[in-house]
Amino acid sequence: MWGGHFQEGPAPLMEAINASIPFDRRLWREDLAGSAAHARMLADRQVISGADRDAILEGLQRIAARIEAGQFEFTTALEDIHLNVEARLTEDIGEPGRRLHTGRSRNDQVATDFKLWTRHAMRRADELLCGLQRVLLDLAEKHAATVMPGFTHLQAAQPVTFGHHLMAYVEMFGRDRSRFADALARASDSPLGAGALAGTSYPIDRHSTARELGFSRPMANSIDAVSDRDFALDYLASASIGAVHLSRLAEELVLWSTPQFGFVRMPEAFTSGSSIMPQKRNPDAAELVRGKSGRVIGHLQALLIVLKGLPLAYSKDMQEDKEGVFDAVDNYELVLRAMAAMLEGITVFEARMHAAAGVGYTNATDLADWLVREGGVPFRDAHAIAARCVKVAEERGASLEELPLEVMQSVDGRIDARIFAVLGVENSVASRTSEGGTAPVRVREAIAAARIRFL
Repeated sequence: MWGGHFQEGPAPLMEAINASIPFDRRLWREDLAGSAAHARMLADRQVISGADRDAILEGLQRIAARIEAGQFEFTTALEDIHLNVEARLTEDIGEPGRRLHTGRSRNDQVATDFKLWTRHAMRRADELLCGLQRVLLDLAEKHAATVMPGFTHLQAAQPVTFGHHLMAYVEMFGRDRSRFADALARASDSPLGAGALAGTSYPIDRHSTARELGFSRPMANSIDAVSDRDFALDYLASASIGAVHLSRLAEELVLWSTPQFGFVRMPEAFTSGSSIMPQKRNPDAAELVRGKSGRVIGHLQALLIVLKGLPLAYSKDMQEDKEGVFDAVDNYELVLRAMAAMLEGITVFEARMHAAAGVGYTNATDLADWLVREGGVPFRDAHAIAARCVKVAEERGASLEELPLEVMQSVDGRIDARIFAVLGVENSVASRTSEGGTAPVRVREAIAAARIRFL
């Protein structure tokens, strides 16, 4: 491939470290699409003949059929997907195959292939996130009024509804979708035609190849076109944040499924047993969703480090961009599917959630708010009064609503019998009617709005 400049072939170790075909063969569809678009454009611009174009296109179709059938022999001696395809094409159709590389370089070819592949992955991520949102919305609608404890610092804080809690994740995954949409928009310009780094002297039409491949326009600078990997970083950054969101939800499922919480039971198909403890039901799938977040985040860090010191334009270091992205895409898509399937099969123990919602004096804020509304007490004073009532309840081993009225009045005489109307967890939840609040009526409104926004 290198003509007469080299007198001997590469050392075996050089072939081993240099070859990318073991992993970049995944780009074959994009490579064939880019080559077909390039050949059509070359013929349209009369750089190659129509007969050469037709031979190239027919040869590329035969290669696609062989790869699909598992009959294409990839070889490390030809380094990468581009040279493997070109060599087989030339072997198959002869001289026209040697004309295909006119007006392009492997530098713009690989940037185009990889960008196309990553754009497809961005679209798949959006589809999977949308599917996960749909599952969450259905579950939230079913449990819009199911009371559970809300936590801060993993300590019982205030009663909320399970539906409201799940809607928080709908919003998170909505932001993940927006990040992928933004990344896709930024990745809408085509590197093809940039050549090695300086463009080409051939009268090529970069706009036509960009349109055919689904890009909006050509990249504006040929040096940037071959050295840019922002699209890969954008995917990894979006997936990393998304994996963190999935990990947080997975952690909650792990906690909620313990006997100590007992809020949910994971579907058996996504759990495992113990080799020695017959009673165990381990939430392995949720734990792996949680664990794989580190893997995705690690690939983002690795690519940032690969790119951080590279001079323009292309360096062979950039071959290290693909394996991490491929692995991140595989694992991110896997955990998105697994999370949706787990949630579809989950069992929710509403009575256990309800019982836990009042533990830990989660209605103390309701007592303080009542003093503000009904007694005209400044909130900081009301806060102190409610705290003293909690102290008394703790000493008596009772809940706030179990305290006799005279006991609460001994703390502050402005408390009257109306307080008992607000101290129940259902009353507490129903009172949170501010926009975005946990009142069931607001949760149902939020679900309806989210179905319009996201589905």
